[in-house]
Formats: sequence, C-alpha cells, structure tokens
Amino acid sequence: MERGNATVGDLDKARGLVWAAGPADFPQLPESIEWVQLSSAGIEEFFAAGVIDHHPDVQFTSAAAIFAPTVAEHALALLLAGVRYLPEQILADSWRQQEFLPHIGTLRGSTVTIIGAGGIGRALIPMLAALGAHVIAVSRSGRPVPGAVETLPVNRLGEIWSRTDHVVVAAPATPATKHLIGAEELAALRSTSWVINIARGSLIDTDALVDALASNSIGGAGLDVTDPEPLPDGHPLWALPNAIVTPHDSNPPQRRVAAFADHVAANVARFSSGQDLIAKVDRNSGY
Repeated sequence: MERGNATVGDLDKARGLVWAAGPADFPQLPESIEWVQLSSAGIEEFFAAGVIDHHPDVQFTSAAAIFAPTVAEHALALLLAGVRYLPEQILADSWRQQEFLPHIGTLRGSTVTIIGAGGIGRALIPMLAALGAHVIAVSRSGRPVPGAVETLPVNRLGEIWSRTDHVVVAAPATPATKHLIGAEELAALRSTSWVINIARGSLIDTDALVDALASNSIGGAGLDVTDPEPLPDGHPLWALPNAIVTPHDSNPPQRRVAAFADHVAANVARFSSGQDLIAKVDRNSGY
C-alpha cells in the first residue's frame, strides 16, 4: 500500500480497504470507505455471503488475472501429462512400451477449446500455440481473442464439443456457469479428449465426470479444483487412473504474495490518482 503512495491507517478513517481474508470475518465498513480490494480471483463466496451486495456504494476489485501465468502453466502441465499418458507411465514398474504407445498423443495439430477467455485463458493461448495447438476461445461476448483461431460467444458453446480435441475450463463460478459441463457435453467429446479444470469445481458435474472417466468415453481429466472441495478420501476420482487431481495448488503461495502485492500497489496508485481500477467487480455478472 505504501508503494502505491497510500498511508496505512485505521479503518474508521480510511477511504480504501485491502482485505486478505474470506467473507466470514469481513468487517462493518465505515461510510468513508469507497473501495475494497479482495485477495482472490474467484469471489463467489463474497457474493454468496452478501458482502458485495450489502455495500452497493462501495467499489470492489478482485485479484482476477494477476495469478494468470502461474495457473495457465499448471493447466498446460495437466493437459500435457494427460495427452502424453504420463500418469500410467509414472506408476509403471516394468517396461511396457507396446502397451503405452497407442495411448500417447500430442498437442501439435490438435484443437484445444478454452472456456473463459479472461486472464488465465489469454495467458494459456500462447503456451498452447508454441506447441502447435489451435485454440478456440469461448467468452461471454465472443469478441476476438488474440492468438485464438476462433472466438465464440458462450451462447454458441454447444458447437465446440464435437469439434475440439481437448477442453480447458477457465471461466468464473457463477449461478449461470454451474455444471456448465455435464453428461451431455462429456458424451459429445472424443474418447481421447482431456478435460482440464483450473477454475472452480462447480463448473463440472462431478458425478457425470466420474461416469465418463470410468467408462473411458473421454481420455481423462486434470483437476486442480473439484466439487466437493477438498475432495474427500475415498472419492471415486482418487481411484480412476485417467484422473489427475492436484489439491488446488496451481497458484503456489511463494508466488501469490508477491503478485498480490504488485496488484495492490498498482490499484492503490490508481485509486489515489482517480484512475480506473484493475479487475473491477461486475455485480451483474457475479465476478
């Protein structure tokens, strides 16, 4: 905050608040507060708790996009691991080349659809392009996204399932995106398709995903987020060989603090000088 040329003081006299905790302990705001900076990119819990709606005159900003390169890197790692059949090979204790070879694919020449063309999606596109993949971006507006060979609005999402090789979910969690991918969508994918979710677990119907994985109707799933989360011991996803589950660690803490500090410094400087803030929360959209 000081790097952004602000003075740190008591809440009751402040114009802005940087809040690094969750919604449960969110304080009663004095009338002097004009802006609140939240520390997470996904803020659905703040909407669910009524924090944002309870303060209609306060401008909220999130941490959207500031962790994008790190999370995009994790998404690419999950996708490559799946396409290259690494989980089975890592567990192998004997030379099984002839068994493994038919399952090993490549991203070169493939089509990868990214659902959600925000910061993470845009950071992932050049990574995929460098490996020779073609990217279809799906966004709310459908406006062209740099690097994507095609951009579709979300109301045309149904067109992509039979056209794509793999899917990366990077959209925000809102009531409109709950179970965006269910049994029908999974059934339309190819038997070699991998579904990667680094957004929120609620965007995929977990029961439908388990069925698709167990029946091998899709190639597999790489999940950094799950529904429920944390994923309980004994859940079927843990036992499925074509499911890679990481414990929501795509944004490691050693990178998170520094990135958030830079974001705070930039927004504090903008707030102090009357400029538009970065990652403003859209109350109508829910993120």
